[in-house]
Amino acid sequence: MIAFGFWDIALLVLVSSQATLLAYVRHPKWKALIMVLPIPFTLASLAVGAPVNTTHVAALNLLLAYTHAVRVFHDHLRLPIILAIVLSAAGYCIAGALLRDVLPLTDAAFWITCVLTLLVAAAAHALYPRPYESGSRTHLPVYLKFPIVAAVILMLIVMKRFLQGFMTMFPMVGVVASYESRTSLGTICRALPDFMFAIVPMIAVVRLVQPGLGLGAALGAGWLVFLPMLAPLFRDFRTAKDPGPKLS
Repeated sequence: MIAFGFWDIALLVLVSSQATLLAYVRHPKWKALIMVLPIPFTLASLAVGAPVNTTHVAALNLLLAYTHAVRVFHDHLRLPIILAIVLSAAGYCIAGALLRDVLPLTDAAFWITCVLTLLVAAAAHALYPRPYESGSRTHLPVYLKFPIVAAVILMLIVMKRFLQGFMTMFPMVGVVASYESRTSLGTICRALPDFMFAIVPMIAVVRLVQPGLGLGAALGAGWLVFLPMLAPLFRDFRTAKDPGPKLS
């Protein structure tokens, strides 16, 4: 029998609420902004309970790969969106499970991974232009949408013991975002590098201050670093065209 702790329950409720809110926002840029808020990372870190390490940073690269994989499968290979999400999420899980036990957890490995991840984010930002895509929002009532989303999040929480640090970046909100943003997957992909630029410093701060303050306070300090670092994403959004309404 699987036991759920306080942070597991908080993760289920708050992340399900975050993902449900995303479904009712029309504009792709606001969907992207809601998606990148590090609520899942914060609560998953507390739920897993392990110190922040190399796997937390390396997982960002898998998250970027997951997001682009969904876009390629759906937009270019024309696979149904649910199949595209399942294939991409399975790839994340397999890669995370394989890397979990082989990545070194030393200080040197952590900082090298931070630098490499920022370079990957810079390359992704430079190589993938901002698209102009149509907006969409769900037509389902909240009393139906929330339980569906919560069921998906619950399955992901059960998996946390297998992924460990990779669980903290697993696209819990991203899975819902991919489905609800299936007409604007490019916008979601464009937001990921900016998210990576902001979350890597947050993880670094948590790593530095966690031994003295504890994980909870360290995550709070990380949020103070994360929010100002989202400035590039807001600059992107200020110049985004307003797409016409579309129901999904």
